Amino acid sequence: QVQLVESGGGLVQAGGSLRLSCAASGRTFTTYTMGWFRQAPGKEREFVAANSWRDSDTFYADSMKGRFTISRDNAKNTVYLQMNNLKPEDTAVYLCAAALLVGIITPETVSQTANYHYWGQGTQVTVSS
Repeated sequence: QVQLVESGGGLVQAGGSLRLSCAASGRTFTTYTMGWFRQAPGKEREFVAANSWRDSDTFYADSMKGRFTISRDNAKNTVYLQMNNLKPEDTAVYLCAAALLVGIITPETVSQTANYHYWGQGTQVTVSS
């Protein structure tokens, strides 16, 4: 069992930055692929970024490449999402998720919500224009 708690959301002006954190419980954190998703009102949950447990490969949705950076600190059981140059369309609830993935980890694998076993409650990010 893994519990995930996100923090770091808030209100920021367009062009600003935020750093989200996701603290995970459990002693097997290093075996989980960690992902960030977001969900805006009336929209489906959208993949943002993921960090593979096996070799720390990182994956990003195309619209986030170059602006968002995912990282993890296994000693602290924490995964981060650094978000720069934020835009009003980035406004959403950002959720952290953990997946036990085996085999080859691909962009398609990490971007599917069905592959994640545990989810946090989310943290609100609001970007004003």
